[in-house]
Amino acid sequence: MRKLNDFAVLLMAYGTPSSDEDIEAYLADIRGGQKPAPSAVKDLKERYKAIGGKSPLLEITLAQASKLETVLNSQGISARVYVAMKHWHPYIREVVPMILGAGYRRIIALTLAPHYSKMSIGGYKRALQDSLKGTHHVEVEFIDSWYGNPIFHRAVAERITCALNQFQPNAEVHVMFTAHSLPERILDYGDPYPKQLAASCQAIADLLKITHWSFAYQSAGHTSEKWLGPDIRSALDVFSNSAEHCRNVLVVPVGFVADHLEILYDIDVEAQGFANRHDLNLRRIESLNTSSMFISALADVVKSRVSIA
Repeated sequence: MRKLNDFAVLLMAYGTPSSDEDIEAYLADIRGGQKPAPSAVKDLKERYKAIGGKSPLLEITLAQASKLETVLNSQGISARVYVAMKHWHPYIREVVPMILGAGYRRIIALTLAPHYSKMSIGGYKRALQDSLKGTHHVEVEFIDSWYGNPIFHRAVAERITCALNQFQPNAEVHVMFTAHSLPERILDYGDPYPKQLAASCQAIADLLKITHWSFAYQSAGHTSEKWLGPDIRSALDVFSNSAEHCRNVLVVPVGFVADHLEILYDIDVEAQGFANRHDLNLRRIESLNTSSMFISALADVVKSRVSIA
């Protein structure tokens, strides 16, 4: 018989195609089943090719889950951590039956994205709710956001400190926080995404006493509607065309917690290429991935949402 504090943690990430052959189906899933244009498939294939053929997101998420489970168990919390993806295998709809089949009737659902938007995080919640239709006596705690967690702030600050030490001693370095852009229409219904991002950036800057920093969005979709800005390349262009700005820029992708296409291509290839062409010394922090401080932050988020019997 399970103890009262036994529960499952559903650790969710966006998802990534397993191989080149899966890219078209992956894009179709993102588009709600609509077949993508051949040009979109070709473009995404080229992006994956530029980072070695595939994204390490699934492997990293599995490692994060394993370390999180170990930390929780070492603190006397009986929990099993499962990994599920929104847009590829293992899908949320595939993993939830596994959790229920294992006898768990208490699920803490945690998305690996600190900041809430109805457009992004809402999709995870809907997928989870659809997976639970027809089930009974299941207690679910869905964590909408955890951008304010102080250990998360410390984990990012730790990465910033390490990265700043890689510049020349006493060099002036501008810190540029980034996060995934979303369509501007989210502002029409007062979506909290921009405010939560601003709060995280300020908290981290305060920890390190950074007074001069900026924020830019990245990875906007290729659609006809307007997306949140400024875009990272536009922000870098300001630096390249102004004698008043320093030439050293440290990118801090505060909206992401693991290496994947948006990090390895959008920053390391696209943004880096732009910087090189415009005489900017651009670097980024190492992604949080499985850093001990970050895993401690995830454990703290989980513990804050469950009362141990």
